[in-house]
Amino acid sequence: MVAMINGLLIIDKEKNMTSRDVVNKVSKILNTKKVGHTGTLDPLATGVLVLTIGKATKLNEIITATEKEYQVEAILGIKTDTLDITGNVLRKENTHFSKEEIVKVLNSFLGSYNQEVPIYSAVKVNGKKLYEYARNNEQIDLPKRLVTIKKISLDDINYKDNKTIIKFTCLVSKGTYIRSLVNDIASKLNTVGTMKNLRRTKQGKYLIDDAYKLDDIKNNNYRIIDLKEALKDYYIVKVDEKLKYKISNGQILDNIYHQEYVLFIDEDVLALYKSVDNKLKPYKMFI
Repeated sequence: MVAMINGLLIIDKEKNMTSRDVVNKVSKILNTKKVGHTGTLDPLATGVLVLTIGKATKLNEIITATEKEYQVEAILGIKTDTLDITGNVLRKENTHFSKEEIVKVLNSFLGSYNQEVPIYSAVKVNGKKLYEYARNNEQIDLPKRLVTIKKISLDDINYKDNKTIIKFTCLVSKGTYIRSLVNDIASKLNTVGTMKNLRRTKQGKYLIDDAYKLDDIKNNNYRIIDLKEALKDYYIVKVDEKLKYKISNGQILDNIYHQEYVLFIDEDVLALYKSVDNKLKPYKMFI
């Protein structure tokens, strides 16, 4: 009998694959159907994709909500319909911005702002995904989301074919579209821009240095982060039999620990509880 896998697997996604492609391949290699991912990467993008396996799929919401770090390459002077280099070119113009101009504009994005969601995205409006409107050439008011740019810095700048090509690193909140950020940076420079390359180097506490290629998984060269390790940053309480019985039945508890979240464990992870009105209520159950 094959032992059930419960935990996280950090993948370094390759280009020209969807996040769902990665999930399907890993599911097949590990012979388990219960595999999820925690933050979509476009086919163009590479880098950190946190997969949840078995009981760890209950952590999708928590991990998706964490901040993310990206290395971005963008061309200033080209606009496409998808806001990245894979799309149809809509406009071209010559650009030549100085390092000082770029740095000033990048720094102006530090903090929070309302970012327009790109038309080529899976966000739903009136029950239909935005990319479906785009494919049908239907006009739609694009929604905006409050996003936060926590860090942003210029790594490189060069010039080719009368275009300014920049590389920058940014640390951003959940829900930030880097394609839209590139478009917004270009707009502030009174030009157009498109994303050429994107690499996610960090999601929450998980780093690219800890990630495995799909070939590593095929060759059995990988490590699963178990639930205890994945949740070790929470306040932890080891239960006795009486408390375990209450938790097993999903009972609401007095918050005698005065914590927002409490992780209850014995030999295994049992449940993550959340404080609501000074009571601890089941948030994520693993039993």
